[in-house]
Amino acid sequence: LGTYADRVMTPCGSTAVTGLELMTALHPPTRAGEPDDSGRRHAEHNPGSLGTQPVRCAPPEAPDGHPLLAHLPRFHQRTPDEVLVEEAYDWARPLTDDECAKRYVVGIDVNMAFAAAANGTVFGLGEPVHVKRPPFDPKVPGSWLVDLSHIALDPRLPSPFTPTGERPSGPAWYATPTVAYAVELGYGVAPVEAYLRPDNGRYLDAWYSRLRDAYVATMADLGVTTGMGPREFLAAMDGHRQADPRMAIVLSAIKATVKGGIGKLRERPRGGGWRPGQPWPALQRPTWRPDIRAAVISKARINMHRKMLKTAAVTGQYPVAVLSDCAVYPSDGPGPLDFLPHKDGKPLPGGFRIGVSPGMVKHEGTQTTLWAEGVREEHGDDLNLARYIKDGQVTGPDNGE
Repeated sequence: LGTYADRVMTPCGSTAVTGLELMTALHPPTRAGEPDDSGRRHAEHNPGSLGTQPVRCAPPEAPDGHPLLAHLPRFHQRTPDEVLVEEAYDWARPLTDDECAKRYVVGIDVNMAFAAAANGTVFGLGEPVHVKRPPFDPKVPGSWLVDLSHIALDPRLPSPFTPTGERPSGPAWYATPTVAYAVELGYGVAPVEAYLRPDNGRYLDAWYSRLRDAYVATMADLGVTTGMGPREFLAAMDGHRQADPRMAIVLSAIKATVKGGIGKLRERPRGGGWRPGQPWPALQRPTWRPDIRAAVISKARINMHRKMLKTAAVTGQYPVAVLSDCAVYPSDGPGPLDFLPHKDGKPLPGGFRIGVSPGMVKHEGTQTTLWAEGVREEHGDDLNLARYIKDGQVTGPDNGE
């Protein structure tokens, strides 16, 4: 607890609550203003913060049951053009005949993927502004209703625009990073409408830096440092948690602080007595911001797709399963270096890089191709190998839990 308090902050509840409180601690809503005529200072709004009052979300950003949706009929199932769904990947496909000829399936996992996605991303700070048919501007955070169904990419990769990896079927709501990636890929976009936040800033940069430093320092305590080469890093990661079980607990807490803090930005109703259409306590927080959560997850998913696309373009290798920040590739050898491209000992620019820093990857697990085919034959082609690649134990149906 002392190490966690020193490197992150004094815990103020669960790791999720602490992750949220850390955002506010690094960007407090008020600051001392200039002295008045009597020499007294008064609190004033701190630029770059979320302020002291909650802001309303846009209707497509509201989760089911939100008061903004009280007018909808009971059991109404919102369609993609009614609700913003920016979630992490859960996608898988069958292996091809050539992939079945390889001996292994190898999982790689992105370190602190959501923290890395938060770094450098511009988020809205204030109320959304509703506009019709706006020109797309990648510098403005918000939610955009746009049709990306015309974009056809290689089916061996998941679509970057949906968490299921399926191609969009028509207009849908997306966060700015998702639409910006469509433009980056060279496709035209024509938003129908949008909820934009002209008051914006890089709200989570300091939050990322604090948690990155805590993560890197704790990994160093476990014998894994930033100066290691790929082979040295992979060797050090083998059993690193046993090097110091107490520091391993701190490491788990830091990771949970990242994921839990992002999740708290869209906290759902808790406890009994709540009914759909009624407000719940979390809505009264300035940090109840589903749009910020959506932008982080959108950016993390896009980062993942960009690296998979680069790897495929250079090597012709494609993942067979992706679950959030873990991707599984067929491989002739049992480790990441057997399929990740390297030249003169250096990784492919823009692709996956092996190392300890947030955004780099580590070895998640390896199983045989016979194992992969066996569990799919038993549980169905929809089974996501990334969920079980670490220990190979498939205890029940792949229900996403």
